[in-house]
Amino acid sequence: MTSTLCAICREGFLPKQTVVNANGVQWHPQCFVCVQCLQPFPEGLFFEHEGRKYCQTDYESLFAPICHECGQYIIGRIFAHKNAKWHPKCFTCYMCSKELSGGFVVHQGRPTCKPCAAKARAEADSKYLCAQCNHIIDTEHLTFKGEPYHPHHFDCFDCHRPLTHHAKELHAHLFCAQCYDTKEISVCAACKKPISGRAVSALDKKWHPEHFVCGHCERPFAGERFYEHGTMAYCELHYRKLFGEPCFYCCKSAADEIVQFNKTWCENHFFCHGCDVHIKYSNSKFLEIDFLPYCKKCYGKLPDELKKRLKKAAESLERKKVGKK
Repeated sequence: MTSTLCAICREGFLPKQTVVNANGVQWHPQCFVCVQCLQPFPEGLFFEHEGRKYCQTDYESLFAPICHECGQYIIGRIFAHKNAKWHPKCFTCYMCSKELSGGFVVHQGRPTCKPCAAKARAEADSKYLCAQCNHIIDTEHLTFKGEPYHPHHFDCFDCHRPLTHHAKELHAHLFCAQCYDTKEISVCAACKKPISGRAVSALDKKWHPEHFVCGHCERPFAGERFYEHGTMAYCELHYRKLFGEPCFYCCKSAADEIVQFNKTWCENHFFCHGCDVHIKYSNSKFLEIDFLPYCKKCYGKLPDELKKRLKKAAESLERKKVGKK
């Protein structure tokens, strides 16, 4: 036997007997148990309090604080404020919900991150908060990418002189008034203001995307097809309600309209879909494929198998029409 004794039963250890060693103290495996429930520690995990060892369940129920936010026991690092405690991940700014591990201030009696507190104070004073230094802007501010800044944070992109609040934004850069006036700038046809970002070209004019809207319902087209009538653009629904069927080719009011295959064309826009050659509707022969017109030349270039299927489909459709009669 060794001279070392078990810390609980005060008996020695047999040669080659398993010994539990924790913090320089030895136990028999059967003696190394939670002092509260007297059960072995699951996977050897234990917690100490005043020199006594507890399993996680008993330690939490006896000593662990409860998180003010999630209501769960806190093991490890704790954030405390006004007699309440939180997990680090639960201790967040009440305005932006970001973790406050980098420090906080109290705003209206609640923990708040420093940027949000500064922003709230600025709003209370009807002032702007600089998006770069997070300080209140006491003088005129400069707007860049939708955010307010102190002008002294920027220089003109062209001449590199310090900017004032009169600076102008163009293509994601800032310019002094003199340099800005030298640029070729598109002006929105709706709001009459310069377009510094993406623009829509339509009706021989330039538009901010959000200002290019249907002339009837005023909803932005957002990349969808639009139809012209006079100097206005319309969505498909309201164009049809107001002016009838538009030309399938040019999306404008059909002139000398041709109606074929459930579509309407201007007479001079009735083209072969295969070769784009104009088809004279009154004296030219054409065929239909997928509800689009094809001249005889393009039809003749189609594979024989496809032409057979098209012929069968046409014959089947013709028989159905005869049957209905």
